[in-house]
Amino acid sequence: VQLQASGGGLVQAGGSLNLSCVASGNFYEINTVGWYRQAPGKQREFVTAITNGGLTNAEDSVKGRFTIARDNSKNTVYLQMSSLKPEDTGVYYCHLAYYVGDYKQYWGQGTLVTVSS
Repeated sequence: VQLQASGGGLVQAGGSLNLSCVASGNFYEINTVGWYRQAPGKQREFVTAITNGGLTNAEDSVKGRFTIARDNSKNTVYLQMSSLKPEDTGVYYCHLAYYVGDYKQYWGQGTLVTVSS
């Protein structure tokens, strides 16, 4: 399984940025995909996720600003980020996980988001 993320870049505070991640390979169709981020000098943290059925979950600081969506026909997950803040800066990683007998998870290579003040 490979996850290819794209869409990162530099944006001013208050601006918007869209990320996408395409999954390829063999994986179970009942899965959860999402985004994590890692700020410089900090641990990777959960941002938001969506199940194949469309149920979403998000970290409190991004609720109301970030929107996750997926297109199962394209094996793609999207992250729309608005009202960006400097503390949103970090490397954003796409994540796919599912249970088939045991827990399996996969990570994308990461895409850098930099929010300037």
